[in-house]
Amino acid sequence: MTALLPALTAQARLRARHSDDCACSDPHGVLADRPDTTVVRHAQVVAKAHAPGTPELTLTARLAAAAHPDLADTLLAPLSPRPDRLHDRLVTLWPHGTPVDRDDPDAAPWEAVAALLARLHRTPPTRFQAALPPMRGPEKAARAVARMRAAAPHPAASPVERAWAVLPPWARDEAPYPGPAHLCHGDLHLGQLVRAPEGRWLLIDIDDLGTGNPAWDLARPAAWYACGLLLPEEWTSFLNAYRAAGGPAVPADGADPWPALDVPARALTVQTAALAIAKAVAGERALDEVEETLVDACRRMAAVPPDLAPTCAK
Repeated sequence: MTALLPALTAQARLRARHSDDCACSDPHGVLADRPDTTVVRHAQVVAKAHAPGTPELTLTARLAAAAHPDLADTLLAPLSPRPDRLHDRLVTLWPHGTPVDRDDPDAAPWEAVAALLARLHRTPPTRFQAALPPMRGPEKAARAVARMRAAAPHPAASPVERAWAVLPPWARDEAPYPGPAHLCHGDLHLGQLVRAPEGRWLLIDIDDLGTGNPAWDLARPAAWYACGLLLPEEWTSFLNAYRAAGGPAVPADGADPWPALDVPARALTVQTAALAIAKAVAGERALDEVEETLVDACRRMAAVPPDLAPTCAK
């Protein structure tokens, strides 16, 4: 990691066409530095080192989708069509965008997110020359549960395990999704949104992009709403905007959306609770109030079987 960071910064500086001694106010802007992702910014260029072992063909297919003209108003397009390799890590280059202001949650652009998702979900995966893999939402949920299991025993793990056990195999990444496959983001949250220089909101982070159940992309705000962490008016605004934009994940006629959202929302709740427990164990701390709320939601979910009605996506 020590050698990767300066090499990644040099890559961003080179693409920005800046010299080694440029006078940028923050020439080594590190946006993220984790074992699975390192992201740096230099001027208006962002360089990202993807997780070790990322398949090059898969990442290249996802880059091609992000650069496709049909998604120009939906996904931030990369600066290069193929990844580079630095210190055995695949690296991609992107224009910088302004993220959502974390200090102003009331300004969260839920309607914009909904419209972007609807456009993404309506784009036929057959438009792309290279076949996209399944979106990685269920895989990430399964990895979160595995991480919780690998941590030291925790009393909150039991209700999370029970909530996980009642989910269908596809939601636990144990079987393919059985319904119609739509183009999906795979890891939707407000941190995956940036405002481009011309003012448009766009989705970022293609690492989990692929085909699957579009309801998964609505599952995190749905789960927050169900847990009381998202205000009803914000959820209603998000859902109405998604429907108005023709999103296929829920019925368009105003019918109850929960038969379509129930399983993905449960899976995202389990994923978030499992990660919270793993981090609490690692930090040798108690769960905070929000984390306890997620565990309580898992406890309630385990007592009521999920709605396994066929998805309304078409």
